[in-house]
Amino acid sequence: MSLSVAKIILANAATNTAGAYFQNTVVAATSSGVTVPAGLYQLLPTTNVVIQMNTSTNIASPTWVNLAAVNTGVCLFISDGTNVQALSTNTSANVTLYSINGGSNVSGTYNNV
Repeated sequence: MSLSVAKIILANAATNTAGAYFQNTVVAATSSGVTVPAGLYQLLPTTNVVIQMNTSTNIASPTWVNLAAVNTGVCLFISDGTNVQALSTNTSANVTLYSINGGSNVSGTYNNV
């Protein structure tokens, strides 16, 4: 996930390709819940998946509240990498989350190419 939303965008670049504004993250939701990686995400309507946030002050005893219900409209949410989960209402289901393309990882600062 990018720290900034200002990006150089290439015309006609599809999601998850070089120069694209959006990249996707696929989360394999389970019936016990899977933590969503930290980031700002857009969620499109998804069958059998609920996005939930922990509102408890005790991490050992979470209280999960729905941010996006099953198959609802577009939802924009932030995950801190700990207190947001994807919960499958079925056995398991994949959910695709869209975020801003963060670019390529770098190996260091001021490296010789």
